[in-house]
Amino acid sequence: MLRILIRRCCAVQPLCRRIAITRLSIEKTKKKRPAGNRPTVTPSVELPPANLSRKRPTALYQQVKEYILAQIQSGKWPPETRVPSENRLIQALGASKMTVNRALRELTAEGVLHRSQGVGTFVAARRPAATLLEIKPIAEEITQQGGRHSCRVHLTAREPAAPDLAMAMALPPGAEVFHALIVHADNRRPIQLEDRYVNPAVAPAFLEQDFQGITPSRYLLDTVPVSEVEHVVEAILPDEQTQELLAIEPGEPCIVLYRRTWTDNLVVTRCRFIHPGSRYRIGGRFQPTLPHQATEA
Repeated sequence: MLRILIRRCCAVQPLCRRIAITRLSIEKTKKKRPAGNRPTVTPSVELPPANLSRKRPTALYQQVKEYILAQIQSGKWPPETRVPSENRLIQALGASKMTVNRALRELTAEGVLHRSQGVGTFVAARRPAATLLEIKPIAEEITQQGGRHSCRVHLTAREPAAPDLAMAMALPPGAEVFHALIVHADNRRPIQLEDRYVNPAVAPAFLEQDFQGITPSRYLLDTVPVSEVEHVVEAILPDEQTQELLAIEPGEPCIVLYRRTWTDNLVVTRCRFIHPGSRYRIGGRFQPTLPHQATEA
């Protein structure tokens, strides 16, 4: 069983704001880049010949999108490359301003491009994506999306459970728990701070593992059967420790995924996964159960 909770809090705190989500897809709104942190303006890129045609069943704006995507996917336009201006695309592709503008707007909304006011439109860096509907270890997410996973283990320890943690894990206050603090990176760029507590009664050998070689999620999935999962999503501004560990600025919005897992009636783990919003996204796709529809004989 999977439980997904999206919380809303009316009180806005200085460093934390809970948000209501109406869809199972979470995309961080692009923050305005500080004046001193704008992307490097690259020379104009080459525009290969295009084959746009009104005779094709695909709409022209979609053909323009496919053309731009082809340049990105081939590696000709790497991340942070400045995309040719609308006027240049219009001249090179023979498309109307409305067609080119729609293609660029949709690619920006989809996270393929990003715009910097006064500078131009750029190819966005790839952001790994997680799902709300299953448990997938971060190393596998990164690898499946063409990245390279690495991690740095900052803490593995036995600790007494604070009252709120003990309540969340259905343990007596002060009971011993295992604690791991790990930063996961994609191509050496930090994308997740994993703050995990584990019930020793369920996974007694947890602290003996080499988490450089296997992620805590993969170890627990291989060791303990999961009967129930709870996910809670929250938006926050990072504290100083998070800023340092994830190498982000104080104003960088972060997406937090809280997770609890059960095996039978025992809580296995209580986790907090913090992700820089500009480097990560969370979403889900599922097929809803339709109400029974009577059929005529």
